Amino acid sequence: MQIHTRNLKEVCTLFFRLGITSFGGPAAHIAIMEKELVHKREWMTREHFLDLIGATNLIPGPNSTEMAMHCGYSRAGAIGLWLAGFCFIFPAVVITTILAWFYKQYGTLPAIEPFFFGVKPAVIAIILDAVFKFGKKALKSWQLGILGSITLVAALFNVSDILLLLAAGFAGMIWLAGIKGDTKNIFPFTLLQVGNLLPSYYPAKLFFVFLKIGCILFGSGYVLFAYLDGDLVQHLHWLSRRQLMDAVAAGQFTPGPVLSTATFIGYQISGMKGALVSTIGIFLPSFFFVWLLTPFIPRLRKSNLTSAFLDSVNVASVALMLAVTLQMGYSTLVNWKTWLIAIAGFACLWQFKKVNAVWIILGGAVAGYLL
Repeated sequence: MQIHTRNLKEVCTLFFRLGITSFGGPAAHIAIMEKELVHKREWMTREHFLDLIGATNLIPGPNSTEMAMHCGYSRAGAIGLWLAGFCFIFPAVVITTILAWFYKQYGTLPAIEPFFFGVKPAVIAIILDAVFKFGKKALKSWQLGILGSITLVAALFNVSDILLLLAAGFAGMIWLAGIKGDTKNIFPFTLLQVGNLLPSYYPAKLFFVFLKIGCILFGSGYVLFAYLDGDLVQHLHWLSRRQLMDAVAAGQFTPGPVLSTATFIGYQISGMKGALVSTIGIFLPSFFFVWLLTPFIPRLRKSNLTSAFLDSVNVASVALMLAVTLQMGYSTLVNWKTWLIAIAGFACLWQFKKVNAVWIILGGAVAGYLL
């Protein structure tokens, strides 16, 4: 019992700190988690961490938040799952609420973009370091290398992430395990219709709108923008598109999950009640998806069929991370200053294996300010 209690405390402390310091989006968050959990603390093997990434990519919701939940479960059981998720989400929600109050009072966000000039290239270095490590573990055969290469090229042409993962998984099953079959990926959903039956009471409708998004969201922040634009701007007319863009920007500028955008939007529409129900709505499905899935992940390795599927999904996940890194690099590494910060950050990670990724981010911020 004492060991279990200590594990819970470790989970809370670590993921609360990561919730405060993890900038750069899901790929960066996952890279930082790998640095902390696999290399520094040795809570799990890199292979198991990679299996968790593959499984997380196959369910809807915010990937890095769900990774926090998976890791919390691995370290401290079901209670650790809920605590890790809550501690990772909470700092972002608080910071986003403060930005939402500021925005509602003054009609604009504070000028925080200059602080991220050096953070963005530092984040690229962290992700690239993780991609190299994951790639070494994921590339178990030349067949997986071909699947990963095809996935990378398709991702750069903006093919759907979930489609690529499923295609790679089933192709790997057929090719690697010699099993023939087909599958259908169907996501029936009616929560928006249920929400439309409710009276025009903002908190209740907000909850169902964001619960629906939490249940079906795959992909990046751009996909989140599309869902929010369709529901809140075009259908319900609760926000202008400029307000929505400002809300998404707030979610990207704050540490932790980008889906804290929901907190910002809920506050604009219905104050603190709106912020609370929107946050609960968008994150709640992830807790249940991970809670149901995570006990079964180790069992997937016991079957040749499911093991081949998982290996293929894992290599596809690494390819998607690399695609994100290349796309981020194209928009971020725009001059010698940003290239210098990125190269220096990657060199530090390569040379000092146990350096905390937080120092790379802080160093990038300072270097960006000085340059």
